[in-house]
Amino acid sequence: MNERARIMMVEDSESLSAVYSAYLADRPYSVVTAADLEAARRALARQQPDIVLLDIELPDGSGMDLLDELVALESPPQVIVMTAHGTSDMAVESIRRGAFDFLTKPFDASRLQVTVENAVSQMQLGVRARELASLQREHYCGFIGKSLAMQAVYKTIDSLATSTATGFVIGESGTGKELAAEAIHQQSDRAKKPFIAINCGAIPSELMESELFGHVKGAFTGAISDREGAAGIADGGTLFLDEVCEMSLELQKKLLRFIQTGTFRKIGSNTLQKVDVRFVCATNRDPIEEVRQGRFREDLFYRLHVVPVRMPPLRERDDDLIMIASHFLRHFSESEGRSFRGFTPEAVDALRRYPWPGNVRQLQNAMHQLVVLHEGEFVERDMLAAEIQGGVIDAPMDLSTEIPKHEVNEAEAATKLPAHRRLRETVEPLWLVERRAIEEAIDACGGNVNRAAGLLEVAPSTLYRKLTQWREQRA
Repeated sequence: MNERARIMMVEDSESLSAVYSAYLADRPYSVVTAADLEAARRALARQQPDIVLLDIELPDGSGMDLLDELVALESPPQVIVMTAHGTSDMAVESIRRGAFDFLTKPFDASRLQVTVENAVSQMQLGVRARELASLQREHYCGFIGKSLAMQAVYKTIDSLATSTATGFVIGESGTGKELAAEAIHQQSDRAKKPFIAINCGAIPSELMESELFGHVKGAFTGAISDREGAAGIADGGTLFLDEVCEMSLELQKKLLRFIQTGTFRKIGSNTLQKVDVRFVCATNRDPIEEVRQGRFREDLFYRLHVVPVRMPPLRERDDDLIMIASHFLRHFSESEGRSFRGFTPEAVDALRRYPWPGNVRQLQNAMHQLVVLHEGEFVERDMLAAEIQGGVIDAPMDLSTEIPKHEVNEAEAATKLPAHRRLRETVEPLWLVERRAIEEAIDACGGNVNRAAGLLEVAPSTLYRKLTQWREQRA
């Protein structure tokens, strides 16, 4: 940053306020303090901070009330909630209402510094994202899609790539997490250096440390020569740890030390190696739940989960589905010597109705299968797999009553297909249910968004963000 990040600390204990300020004294921040809600609101009127460290138990009320006010601002600061009465429920509630992070007292200097650094990185991304807001792209670093959900991904990657922050990619299987990691690398100043990917869930735990750090000859049975690990090969570039939540707790401890110091030892070696590596991680699990269950170290989580990149599932990507399907259809038609060049309206309707649990990877496989098994100029509905035609996942087929297609007349077919289609037609997409619930709540509250947010038990900023997205869609 060219300017010092502005931090406001709302803490009623003078001694703690002094200690926390000292923790941040040698960092590029300007810190102002407020002892209660009234003083905090006066300070806000004079100058809006970039980050707010907010105590919950204050002499003149609850810090949660101020949290609601802060997240409702047009340009809200990153809020880090602090309390000596921390519970998992309170942490979840503060995050749900719009806080960036949560600190339970007592905490040490390192914990505060890392959390504030993460908040600063997130703030920088927000500034960069606004600069890129006018860009609407259909193709980006291997991605195809122009939906609002993907525009947000592109903007996050643009901003993240130019920073030194660690990216944490979250999404369902098949949404393109590794492609996002590669895009972060390609858009960064490390693009000419190696991009090394390790799937932590695909490598046996006993071999994982060697894959990551390497080993020397004789380190263990079968180590017949020295071997360079991913950490050494990625020097100067990017190390992508896919399915990082699958890593053993013991190796997580060594990874944390590596991230903190930039140094590691090969298995069987006493020599300390130092490398310059940019980390990007990914998981299809909920990392916060993994921490709560004790399967993922909390300190490692806070080191890695600096800037989250959420990959939206295909069902949330509007018209991207047909764009991607058309791309794969053309690609596989060319490689397989077919002449497909589009879809009939009935086929498009079936593709839209199917929920695509395997996301883009499943769609890719479906198009390849279709091209291999059929010929024609346009894809007909009955060329699609049975479950896609029916609009349900793994639609069962009764082989004992299956009749060859040429023996089934139109009347008989009409009695069989609707059984599957009716199921899909009676279940509305989640986004549509959510949108209707939000709009009805705002109408019931006479247009008062904050009050509607309270009744819906979500942060007002969430509603403002969704309303803005819907207005942009209609524009």
